Amino acid sequence: MTRKVESARISFFFVFKLLISQEKPVSLQQNYQYMATFWTKRNEDIEDEKTAMPWGELFVKGDRNIPRRRRLKVALFDLDGTLVDTEDQYTVFWGATARKYRPDVPRLEFLIKGTTLTQIFDTYFPDPQWQKEITEGLNAWEAQMRYEFYPGALDFLKDLKRNGVKCAVVTSSNIPKMESVRRQIPELDSLFDKVLTAEDFTASKPAPDCYLQGAKVFDADIDECVVFEDAYTGLQAGMSSGIFTIGLSTGHTKKEIQDKCNYVLDSFEGMTFEKIQQIMEGQ
Repeated sequence: MTRKVESARISFFFVFKLLISQEKPVSLQQNYQYMATFWTKRNEDIEDEKTAMPWGELFVKGDRNIPRRRRLKVALFDLDGTLVDTEDQYTVFWGATARKYRPDVPRLEFLIKGTTLTQIFDTYFPDPQWQKEITEGLNAWEAQMRYEFYPGALDFLKDLKRNGVKCAVVTSSNIPKMESVRRQIPELDSLFDKVLTAEDFTASKPAPDCYLQGAKVFDADIDECVVFEDAYTGLQAGMSSGIFTIGLSTGHTKKEIQDKCNYVLDSFEGMTFEKIQQIMEGQ
């Protein structure tokens, strides 16, 4: 066990002992808040998924809305299905792929929505040769895809920047895919202070590592951040991190995701920094 992990565990038990020893009872919700903040302070151990997951699991079992949040400093955005509309294009690719390799699985292109490439491979394409061929085909497909912002997304990003909010893309996509995105959206790196890809974290969504890493990059506590996601795995990652998580009903209905996040938006149209701050404060 590393010194950092051991130190984190010792510090946690100290915090826990302090909480239970207080004369004034501490609510369960406050305990979740303390533990979530504690984890952020110790997120130098983010690379170890085993240390990342327990606090997230504890958090999502409690109240999903943590009160008295600070002023928003960091906005963490998923890419596909959240910022850019690529859902139909991926459906075409995976439909063709399924017909070639897995004709025995009807509607596979719809079954995999909201899952990562690793999960898709493990579940439906375990053959290493299949994975090699599909990866090559996917890279070629993504290189010619259209990447267009959802209505309102660009204006919302600009308003966040005007209000001093740091913005980051946090995606399970790889670097070659993001280079394709940059060719179509040259202003990407001026809109975002950081772009985190699959190469930046060891455990992919639904593990919370990617969003905890996003907070760490900007030296922000989790109660100063917000996550925007659309997919089940991404929403789980956001909630498990303890960060206030907003779901976009772009790929799923509001009813399907409302119990998987803190708040649901139909779209970014008309959204502003002030409105998001109010949502996070429960106003």
